[in-house]
Amino acid sequence: MSGQDSLNIFSFKGKMKTLHMSWIAFFITFAVWFNFAPLVSVIADSLGLTNAEIKTLMLLNVALTIPARVVIGMLTDKYGPRLTFAVLLAVCSIPCFMFAFATTFEQAALSRFLIGFIGAGFVIGIRMVSEWFPANELGTAEGIYGGWGNFGSAAAAMTLPTLALAFGGEDGWRYAVAFTGALSLIFSVIWYKNVTDTPKGSTYFKPKQTGAMEVTSTGDFFLLLIMKLPMYGALALLAWKLSPAGVSLLTAQSAIIAYLSLVVLFAIEVKQTIKVNGHLFSKPVEEIHRYKFRQVAVLNILYFATFGSELAVVSMLPLFFAETFELSMVYAAMLASTYAFMNLMSRPGGGWLSDKYGRKKTLLILTAGLAVGYFAMSEITGEWPLALAVVAAMACSFFVQAGEGAVFAAVPLIKRRLTGQIAGMTGAYGNVGAVVYLTVLTMVDYSTFFMVIAGTAVIGFTTLLFMEEPKGTITEVREDGTVELINVGH
Repeated sequence: MSGQDSLNIFSFKGKMKTLHMSWIAFFITFAVWFNFAPLVSVIADSLGLTNAEIKTLMLLNVALTIPARVVIGMLTDKYGPRLTFAVLLAVCSIPCFMFAFATTFEQAALSRFLIGFIGAGFVIGIRMVSEWFPANELGTAEGIYGGWGNFGSAAAAMTLPTLALAFGGEDGWRYAVAFTGALSLIFSVIWYKNVTDTPKGSTYFKPKQTGAMEVTSTGDFFLLLIMKLPMYGALALLAWKLSPAGVSLLTAQSAIIAYLSLVVLFAIEVKQTIKVNGHLFSKPVEEIHRYKFRQVAVLNILYFATFGSELAVVSMLPLFFAETFELSMVYAAMLASTYAFMNLMSRPGGGWLSDKYGRKKTLLILTAGLAVGYFAMSEITGEWPLALAVVAAMACSFFVQAGEGAVFAAVPLIKRRLTGQIAGMTGAYGNVGAVVYLTVLTMVDYSTFFMVIAGTAVIGFTTLLFMEEPKGTITEVREDGTVELINVGH
């Protein structure tokens, strides 16, 4: 690899320009998606919200992201990242403005639910970056994309309260929220005018059919359907949390309708999967065109444990520090923000280690570290020195986020034309993890909560043993029928 070809983060040309544009777009989606938490107390006063209503809004915020990531993954593969991201940024500014001008809990709830769709933006950039970078730099590039973009949530937490104060008055928070929406709208145009789906002369490979993920063997067909179930399970869990059994936002009838719709949706999805993959039962796919779906399944489980735990821990850590060490909420929130800060370096670090030492070995080490890290956090009590507790949280967060980087260093190497869909499904599993962990948190104490995450990391470690290191080439067919071999190994 020659010097000028290497990753120079200060360059704004060619592939580096695409990388910078991608993480900025992702950064803005996260700033919009997480613009509620830092202003929550002001918004609650302004709209007269109860504690249960605040928790409901936080749940609604992540609900739609699970199906959205799958849908956006498909649209990205079909229409390309350039158009998909531009439309997502523009359209999602609407619920953001709706939220800024909401006057009742119901209006706030609807707009927060719809804003969840912007959380799918992540998937688009994964495919975009994979088109521009070779396999030996892909982990690092995806890690920079993920880590710096993810920082949008921390940036929102640090700047929005100040912004609300600067606008001042009772409506300060409304202007601060609307500001993120305006950013999203403006950047959708900048993005569209400045990027292309592939470098000049490269082919953008699209799936043969859309509507469901393609698999290449009958065993994989059933594994795909099994892996769909937890996604519906998480949505059912959300419906249950919103029903009279939980916070009573939905009536008992609406909850039943929600459950039934999920069953119908799953049936439709099974039908679509048969439509796209039914031919496997009569005619096997040539060896050269096959890929192993179990690779995707393993990455899904690992992302459930890594990103799922990150989303859950980020939302409970300030409270955990405040209660365990009897700190003020402001001080506790500052300490807890160290966890999100790690993203800037950890995620690119995980991707870089993957590029250098191989995908599987890196994931095994990071997942083991993850299990140990959460086990250590389950032992934290008020007797611990505060500094030690913060160091434990930061060390744990390194393994979590480097693990996320390593997962997405492997995702684009499985099947190029399905990269959006694979990233969509793996990304959705992160949200499934968050829903599951946050539901567990409502039922158990902090120590048990951390132990549960450590336990799922051990399960992730076990499934990892079944993963194969991506090597050799992926075969893709151009529209004119010629075959291109895309290098994925070292």
